[in-house]
Order: sequence, then structure tokens, then C-alpha cells
Amino acid sequence: MPSHEQLRELLDPATTVLMTVECQQGVVGTESALPELAAEARSSGCLANVARLVSAAHLAGVQVLHAVAERRPDGRGANRNARLFRAAGRLPVQQLAGTRAVRVAPPIEVADEDFVVRRLHGLSPLAGTDVDPLLRNLGCRTLLVTGVSANVAIPNAVFDAVNLGYTAVVPSDAIAGVPSDYAPAMIRNTLALVATIATTEDVLGSWKRPGPDRPQAT
Repeated sequence: MPSHEQLRELLDPATTVLMTVECQQGVVGTESALPELAAEARSSGCLANVARLVSAAHLAGVQVLHAVAERRPDGRGANRNARLFRAAGRLPVQQLAGTRAVRVAPPIEVADEDFVVRRLHGLSPLAGTDVDPLLRNLGCRTLLVTGVSANVAIPNAVFDAVNLGYTAVVPSDAIAGVPSDYAPAMIRNTLALVATIATTEDVLGSWKRPGPDRPQAT
């Protein structure tokens, strides 16, 4: 774990972007296509912690970006080259563009200044999307990765961020996967090798700047 001062420097609001990954109604909401994952995201505290981080980011002046996975009703442009994609096409809840399923799920709040980046293909929020050029234009150096799932999208996001030259930070209690012991194993054996691992409280503490003219992130 980094020291408080190291994390504060790493998560400088001027050069940090907080990204939520697939925290959408059809994935982690009450009407999820993946009820086991949705239940884990909620029972583990992951979703609540993502919401806390987003709220604190808004207060601290950290840019927030919500990465959403969706598909067209006709499926055009979507991948079919893996079992995961074919199985997703048979699920009772589809992540169709413009529907409730692809809205960011409560209790996460989307502010007017947030970016919402939608992808129609692939496994990663970064590969082949607008995320990388947006990050560069924003002057991002550190990408804070939160959301689901630790099985697929989160490691994809971290690997792509590192390959593109960003420093990745992962709050260990703000990501989730299935089964429940998978996320800790993924963090310990893989993500810790390429990303800085912290906790939600660590991140919130790094953004607290007490002073008369600036509210504290809580």
C-alpha cells in the first residue's frame, strides 16, 4: 500500500480521472442481466463505495468518466467471437442503447460535468473507444478504476491504461467479481503487479483538503 503522501500526490485532482466501469442498471441494478454479479456488487459494498468515490470526486474537482457497455437492437457492430458475447446475446435483459439497462445505476450520481462513454464492442472501456483521447485532452496521468467486473472488464481496463502510459489505481473495495473470492485473488495475483492498490478510505483521505474555501470530500 502506498503512503498517504504518495497517494495524495498520485491522485492529484488536476491530473486524475475516476472511471466507473459498467456500473449500469442492466449489470449491477435490481433488474440485472447478471444477478449474481449484481448481488455481489451490492453485498460486498462495491457499488456503495463507487458512489462515495464519485461524490467525493465531484467535491474535490476530480473528473469523473462513466464507461457503459451497450449494443444496438439489431446487434450490428457487436462482437460474436467469444463465448461470453454469444451468451450475453441470450440473456433476458439486454444492454440496448437508449434503454434503462444502460443508465448509470443508483446510488451513483452522474453530474453535468461527467463524461459518459458508451461502447458497442469489445471487452475494454479503453480499447477502440473515446476514453483515451478524452483522458489525454484532460491532462490525465492517473486513472482510478472502479466498478465491475474483476473477471473481465476491470483487468482489461487496467492493462490498457498501463499500456497507454497511465498510472492505474484500483480501490480494492470498489471493484467486484464472481464468485466473491475472485476479486481479492485477481487483485493479489495480477492487478497488484501493474496497478497501485488502495482502499476507498485511502482515496477519500487523499482528497481531503480542509480549508475555509474548499469543502471536504467525505
